[in-house]
Amino acid sequence: MDHSQNLADVLVFLAAAVVIVPVFRKFRSSPILGYLVAGIIIGPHGLAIIGDTEAATTLAEFGVVFLLFMIGLELSVGRLRTLGSKVFGLGSLQVLVTGGLIGAVAWWFGMGVDASVIIGGGLALSSTAFVLQMLAERGERATPFGLSAFSILLLQDLAVVPLLILVTLLGTAGSSFYDVFGQAALNGAMALVIVAGFGRYLLRPLYRIIAGVRSAELFVSTTLLVVLGMGWIMSIAGLSMALGALLAGLLLAETEYRHQIEADIRPFRGILLGLFFMTIGMGIDIGLILDNLGLIAVLVVSLLAGKALVTAGLCRVVGLPAGVSVRVGLALSQGGEFGFVLFGAAMTLGLIEVDVAQILLAVITLSMVATPAMFTIGKTFAGRLDDPRNADQSPIETEIADVNAHVLIVGFGRVGQTVAKVLSDAGLDYVALDLDQGRVARCRARGMPVYYGDADQVNVLGAAGAARAKAVVVTIDQAKTASTVVSALRGQFPDLPIYVRARDRQHMARLEQAGATEVVSEAAESSLQLGSIVLTSLDVSTDDIASVIQSYREDDYARLDEIV
Repeated sequence: MDHSQNLADVLVFLAAAVVIVPVFRKFRSSPILGYLVAGIIIGPHGLAIIGDTEAATTLAEFGVVFLLFMIGLELSVGRLRTLGSKVFGLGSLQVLVTGGLIGAVAWWFGMGVDASVIIGGGLALSSTAFVLQMLAERGERATPFGLSAFSILLLQDLAVVPLLILVTLLGTAGSSFYDVFGQAALNGAMALVIVAGFGRYLLRPLYRIIAGVRSAELFVSTTLLVVLGMGWIMSIAGLSMALGALLAGLLLAETEYRHQIEADIRPFRGILLGLFFMTIGMGIDIGLILDNLGLIAVLVVSLLAGKALVTAGLCRVVGLPAGVSVRVGLALSQGGEFGFVLFGAAMTLGLIEVDVAQILLAVITLSMVATPAMFTIGKTFAGRLDDPRNADQSPIETEIADVNAHVLIVGFGRVGQTVAKVLSDAGLDYVALDLDQGRVARCRARGMPVYYGDADQVNVLGAAGAARAKAVVVTIDQAKTASTVVSALRGQFPDLPIYVRARDRQHMARLEQAGATEVVSEAAESSLQLGSIVLTSLDVSTDDIASVIQSYREDDYARLDEIV
């Protein structure tokens, strides 16, 4: 074995990732695309720096295992219960209907039943990593649009398991889809029963013992043992290692160790998953894609348009508003990272021809590139469909019709709640907006005037009584969203006092430019309060402390930056 050559290959992988992936990050694109491009460049169809990828491919498969494990950690029973109707209703409809239609089209064009099922299932899935990243960047994870998209993605992630089982069984047994389906369902059910029993009676006690030892290394080792051990057991049973990893994540999601486990595993998942996508990129034949560029372009447009129409239609069927439905359909119209997994496995097992798999991989890649544009188009269409002039009176507007001279609080997290308590203690009325449905429900149950609403929409601010308010307090944590809200308020209500919480001085400057009346830097104020406590403990007089602290506030905390 040539260890020096293996080391050289590893160095090439790392160098390509370090050079290329940050470029995609800079342009706010998914690192997945960066890894794919890096693989194409160094692979046999690019610069041919690396030719034999068997060892790297074997290692990269563990990236998929850890990805499924992390997804399992996200799929706690509580979360599934909260989003249950959307996950198992809307999500199931999306996967079955979209996959069925795409599979039917593939069969119509001459694909066999096995290949058609795999193609339909693979292209029905969307990019969990890409879509969730964009939702987080836009602060829309907790909006009706974000929650609906997230629910469908959860079901798609669950659907990966039976699809992987089908691919594995079809490839090893050489049987038809009809022969394998019953066996796959039986194997999956048995696996769930066995692993659930193991998790219930052994897993939590095991972690309790390990945690009692207080060894970080032993804790990480135990997690790796559980993930890889359960994957190995599933592979012996003829199922996918990824299934065992997902089940391990599901079981550990219900324990009190979930967050520590997630933090420990994340670096392993990131590195190995990046390696996986680089190996996928290395297998992409650019020459073949260029020869079939017209066909690929047609397939990409068809996939984006078809999935958007079907998903949006299903959202309307289950009762979602037109604007939300359109946004969800367009946001989930691309192919996903699990399509790479399924088509790569199917190609290796001979279930899909190499040329067909190459074209499908190119279609997924290009559709993912189009995702930011689909988000933008979706928001534009939704704005027109949900024109506030054509909408009925908002429930917020109805409930607070008699409220005047109140303070409007935008964002009801820890800072917003503190402001609300201060106002209430002073005998002043307030109305609050927040995008966390669970938080809003809890506050409403306690009789608090907190409403669900997206504050960067002027009609929502108007419904919350901004025109009648004495002042507005903006406590949103996302810097970009806070600036957008301030700009909207200032443009619509020129004389309204707007008080805003900022992260730092740079954020303060942007908020002041947007029209904020007063801005408080959370980092600066926390530092000054801590300094005040220290001075008090050192017997400095109260007057001297007040004088020092006030001197920093008078120049908008500018003196705090002098050391930097």
